[in-house]
Amino acid sequence: MIDIRNATFYYNEPDEEDEDAGHKPALSHVSLNIPFGEFVAFLGRNGSGKSSLSRLLNGIELPTEGTVLVEGHNTSERSSLPAIRRAVQIVFQNPENQQVGITVGEDIAFGLSNIGWPQEEIASRIAWAIQLVGLEADEERPVSNLSGGEKQKLALASVLALAPRCLILDEATSMLDPVARRQFVETLHEVRKQVPFTLIYITHHLEEVTGADRWVLFRSGEIIAEGTPAKLEQDTVLLENCGLELPYYHRLAGLLRQQGISVPADMNEQKLRDLLCT
Repeated sequence: MIDIRNATFYYNEPDEEDEDAGHKPALSHVSLNIPFGEFVAFLGRNGSGKSSLSRLLNGIELPTEGTVLVEGHNTSERSSLPAIRRAVQIVFQNPENQQVGITVGEDIAFGLSNIGWPQEEIASRIAWAIQLVGLEADEERPVSNLSGGEKQKLALASVLALAPRCLILDEATSMLDPVARRQFVETLHEVRKQVPFTLIYITHHLEEVTGADRWVLFRSGEIIAEGTPAKLEQDTVLLENCGLELPYYHRLAGLLRQQGISVPADMNEQKLRDLLCT
């Protein structure tokens, strides 16, 4: 369980002059509960507060006001940070910024060694993580020889090897082409079937999160709406105000409904094709 209570966050602590000049926080009075196992998407424009909130969830940054609790641990308590950072792992936009090993095996082993994973079990854990994410590369393969998609899978394998309770993906597919992005998302869903964990997904690509349990919409450092994708995708004005655009087949389904054509709520691309053909 992640419990965010009235959190406000400034990257630079404001003084009185800043406040008088209208210095705005990156997050303003944000409250949110995320139970274990939920797949929740943080959505909004760049600078809306999505990534800032994710950095509060494992203590990279601390709230200026309010509290962030991770499984009962307060991120503002220094003694709690090791447990929090073990529980909450983040994969960032550029996987190369997280990779420290020369080879695939070394990269995964680095995190395991840091948390004190039993030395005699590290080799089997590395092999397990590589297989789990479908990375077609042996442990001795140089990281520099991996493609962009393979590097993202390696970043995913490296954090999943640590058995996190919560995984945050912060624009983790933004450097991939559409095919690699789709493959990465499919891999992620297969992994969650085998190893349950909370997933917080930050993206601009709504097609990647149509299967989420909940969307949380951000604007100007505030949460302005939250709900199921089926509910929020019908409010196109709200989505546009948050800088979001529905996938083409979702927009088309909406237009069909406006014309009085019955379109099921669980419509996907293939079902829409079938409907149009009939």
